[in-house]
Amino acid sequence: MVVFHGSNLEIENINLTKCNKYKDFGKGFYVTTIEEQAERMARRTVKRFGGVPTVTIFEFNEKNLGSLKYKEFIEVDNDWAMFIINNRDKDFKNITSELSNYDNKYDIVFGAVANDDIATTFALYKDGFLSSEILKERLKYKKLSNQYSFHTEEAIKLLKKVGVKKYE
Repeated sequence: MVVFHGSNLEIENINLTKCNKYKDFGKGFYVTTIEEQAERMARRTVKRFGGVPTVTIFEFNEKNLGSLKYKEFIEVDNDWAMFIINNRDKDFKNITSELSNYDNKYDIVFGAVANDDIATTFALYKDGFLSSEILKERLKYKKLSNQYSFHTEEAIKLLKKVGVKKYE
């Protein structure tokens, strides 16, 4: 499958040490199957850091996962929400929990993106103002996009750069 990474520059080599912590699925390299989503991310990144909106295109053969640990969130549910809440929480302590990826226990994670609107809903849930049932109900009406996150060097080997697009 073809996947896209939006940034303010072309990705020549993926360097996991440059990836940000506290992302939805943990520190890693993120791509999507939706080119428009990657373009939006590229434009957003340029507004913050300058540069040129750039989408680097990769081929990802998910059939080659082999012995890698892969976690997939098919639904937007309580586990998905807790996984994201835990990974974004700088004070989260239970890093061995299967609902976090602080320790990169998962080489690759797939699921919906938690956008800024959803972050507010998460905060209300985390602070005890929403039950898990209300959280799930609110999330099912959100238009979500998708993301794959690659967390280890072994996972990165499954990505082959095949192109780049630069935008005005």
